[in-house]
Amino acid sequence: MNKIISLLMSLAAIVILTACPKVQDVEDIPYEEAKTFIHEELKYLYYWNDEIPDKVDYRNPVEIENFYNSLLVTKDHWSWMQEGKEYISDEMGVSYGTFGASLSQAIKYHNDYDVKVRYVIPNSPFDKAGVTRGWTITHIDGQSKDDLVNSGKITTIFNNSNPSDVHEFVFLDTEGKQQVRNIQSAAVLNMRPALIATIFDGSSYQGLDERVGYFNYLGFKAGNDAFGKPMIDDIKENMQMFKSAGIKKLILDLRYNGGGDSRASDTLVNYLAPKSAIGKTYVTRTHNQDLSKENESFQIKRIIDKSGNDLSLDLDALYIITGPGSASASEMVLNGLMPLMKVEQVGDTTYGKPNGMYVVYYPASKQDYEQYNHNNFAGLEYVFLPIAFYNKNGLGENIPDDGIKPGLGARPDDIYHDFGPQEDNISACLYHIINGKYPQLPQPSRFMFTKSNSSRNANLEPENRDKHYGKFYDVENHFIINNLDN
Repeated sequence: MNKIISLLMSLAAIVILTACPKVQDVEDIPYEEAKTFIHEELKYLYYWNDEIPDKVDYRNPVEIENFYNSLLVTKDHWSWMQEGKEYISDEMGVSYGTFGASLSQAIKYHNDYDVKVRYVIPNSPFDKAGVTRGWTITHIDGQSKDDLVNSGKITTIFNNSNPSDVHEFVFLDTEGKQQVRNIQSAAVLNMRPALIATIFDGSSYQGLDERVGYFNYLGFKAGNDAFGKPMIDDIKENMQMFKSAGIKKLILDLRYNGGGDSRASDTLVNYLAPKSAIGKTYVTRTHNQDLSKENESFQIKRIIDKSGNDLSLDLDALYIITGPGSASASEMVLNGLMPLMKVEQVGDTTYGKPNGMYVVYYPASKQDYEQYNHNNFAGLEYVFLPIAFYNKNGLGENIPDDGIKPGLGARPDDIYHDFGPQEDNISACLYHIINGKYPQLPQPSRFMFTKSNSSRNANLEPENRDKHYGKFYDVENHFIINNLDN
């Protein structure tokens, strides 16, 4: 009897075991949660969201950045993403292993292949060594400029220099005199967006019978720097300085400003726009149909804020210097102000970026965003910047894809002189203030005394060719969008 019971129990166990399906190993998909999140976000706020598929393979591409890029439409060459730490460093103006200078060449107009210092960041290694805009680099560590450019080594030295290394630079200064400097790059350099804020008068430019403000602004930033000081104060403090000085004519230099945070651009416009513009539209945004239908407030109209105009400079004349480096938010400021006041555009054609992004932080719970809004980014892993809207001014005019072209004020960038009344673009503005017309264009041979027999095939890669160049983004409104259903 016991044998029969044992046999029956064994048979039952076999039946139970064979009846249970085999448990399959669950495939671990790299970055699955982040991939799912950004896929859903793009389906909601991406300007071309109707072209985002409902279902995607989260396994491929494997890396998060490649996966994100695979979702973008072909015509979108603006959207991008960053790791959290990289984004925060950029927003705080922190740069590593740098000399604090930007380089350029005057090829387009002057056919000059010399490598010039375009601008120098205050308190940077170049600044402390006495190097200024307009200086020419002829050699670094005994290597000629041509060899450095053709090999790409000059880019490595300036963008990824080891702070422990000291490099020997041979320059020609703006007078054509050779200058040799041994310069060590900064391990960390904290950069503010305002490069120069000054006032010109008759003592600095002959014939000028009133004070003229000059503001050279490199990027629209509204967060805090590494020391906790708001970046937006660079606008507020300098505009208030101009107002206290009674400035009624201002030269705003945006030729190297690639855009940035809408909070900063809105603040600047509120200072620049005349009191007559109060209540008028500065910019409208066109979103995808789904976002517009869900909440009409995101067909945003940036109205000139009345409280901001209590501090308006109420200018008689505004000159905006532009160039191929003037992108996105810079173009929006120019395009937005033109219907509201007389704006003289001086310099070269702008970059041509008619759209903007919402900043998408990940992780992105309501609690996460509360931390981000209090400048606590310890948990930030990724930042996505998808194109979400196109900008128009109050007259419904777009920013042209090929940039905003100056009229009679068109002239080349003068990288042969430091910023000041002797620099051609600034001088042209001051000349126009006095005479009501622009001076003749500089002759290409005018600056040839600084040339150093450069090879005509040694071309620097312009900064504005970087795929990440040209930013106009909104942080505040994406917080609202991201939490509509929370």
